[in-house]
Amino acid sequence: MSAAEVSAQRTNRKLAWKLVLVSVFFAGFGFAMVPLYDVICRITGINGRTNTAPAVLNASTQIDRTRWVTVEFLSHTMPGVGLEFAPEQFSMRVHPGEIVHTTYTVKNWTSEAFVGQAVPSVTPAVAASYLEKIECFCFNQQTFQAGESRTMPVVFVVNPDLGRDLGTLTLSYTFFEAPKAPV
Repeated sequence: MSAAEVSAQRTNRKLAWKLVLVSVFFAGFGFAMVPLYDVICRITGINGRTNTAPAVLNASTQIDRTRWVTVEFLSHTMPGVGLEFAPEQFSMRVHPGEIVHTTYTVKNWTSEAFVGQAVPSVTPAVAASYLEKIECFCFNQQTFQAGESRTMPVVFVVNPDLGRDLGTLTLSYTFFEAPKAPV
């Protein structure tokens, strides 16, 4: 084998090792992205995440009757889950600080029980921390028997500290099937 061939083999081996290292790095980085993204979202408040436990109302909160905020409601289910999921109303005008009651309805069209979790989000994302849920079906997993229909409450308040430039918030829920427990 000539010196040029040996040099080419050495160069190819180095390149192969570099490609393996880059592949391993990015595979690890891909697995680390989910927890990193979650931490960044919690710190910065982006991604429209709302409270995951009942909010405690401050007894001294005053209703701001000088302005209105429109709250829009959306609902989604993952394809193939067999649920019909919809808000009672698609929007309402509320005063910041006012306790608001609304409901969502769910119908399980399948012949099997469905166990799922509703995941809320608020847009614009900067408003997520100002929409405080007091009672919500999203706090716990829900079980729907075959053919069952249910009306589920959501009680919330728009914090009066919400900036005056935000006149519309959208509260959206997506129903996911809960992971099945190992048998």
